[in-house]
Amino acid sequence: MADRNPAMRVTAMPADANAYGDIFGGWLMSLMDSGAGLVAARRAKGRAVTIAMDGVEFHKPVKVGDEVSVYAEITRVGRTSMTIETQAWRRERHSEGEELVTKASFTFVAIDDNGRPREVEQQEQHSG
Repeated sequence: MADRNPAMRVTAMPADANAYGDIFGGWLMSLMDSGAGLVAARRAKGRAVTIAMDGVEFHKPVKVGDEVSVYAEITRVGRTSMTIETQAWRRERHSEGEELVTKASFTFVAIDDNGRPREVEQQEQHSG
């Protein structure tokens, strides 16, 4: 994924793993939610909350010491909501190779200070 910048990057630690050294799926989903949330907040120019997570697929395990990179891309913007396709990739500590471990689609809603949905500014489409 050298051509893209991750939304976030973290090293998996022993506290994030089960007795076999495999990282908990919930930890990985939390990391993906956080990365997608960073992208959603920038696009919404304010607070945005997760309302759904769909299509979670675990492809490979993550081990203690692996570097986990989360990539998040907005694929749809509605009046108050955004859909963000999110992928987690692992890189072994002493390697350059990366592999896809998990992907999911997150839906966020922009909210105001009272917790009510608010409109997300629509970006203009440029032709050329």
